[in-house]
Order: sequence, then structure tokens, then C-alpha cells
Amino acid sequence: MDELMDILMEINPDIDYETENRLIDGKVLDSFSIVSLVAEISDAFDIEISPKYLVPENFNSAKAMWNMICKIQEDED
Repeated sequence: MDELMDILMEINPDIDYETENRLIDGKVLDSFSIVSLVAEISDAFDIEISPKYLVPENFNSAKAMWNMICKIQEDED
């Protein structure tokens, strides 16, 4: 989770990722940030985020992103 938080802080250090739970729905992250985030997560965790995971619920909070990463890693094993 620390690595994910580092990635998020690089994208936008002004957001409180520990409490924010409407990153997408609240338009806190823009489309460029989301594209960067998907690429960074894919590289950092050596996973492929398929289209079925590219839904707002998976990116609305750091916790949701972490749960998605864990689920993808389980599915790839």
C-alpha cells in the first residue's frame, strides 16, 4: 500500500488520499491523472489492468485501488 500511496502523491501531492473517497466521482483526478495512474500502477505492481477493472469504483479511493490491485494479482496467479 505504501508504494501505491507514493504513486498517488507523485501524481497530485495536494490530495489527502487517506480520506478522499470520491477521486473520480468528485472529479478530484482529471483524465490525464487517471491515465498516468493506470500506467504507474501497472508498472509498479507488474499487473495488467484490463478494461473490466477500469470503472470509477476501483479508482475513487486509495483503498479501492489497493483492493483492485490485490484482486488482479490473485487472478493472475
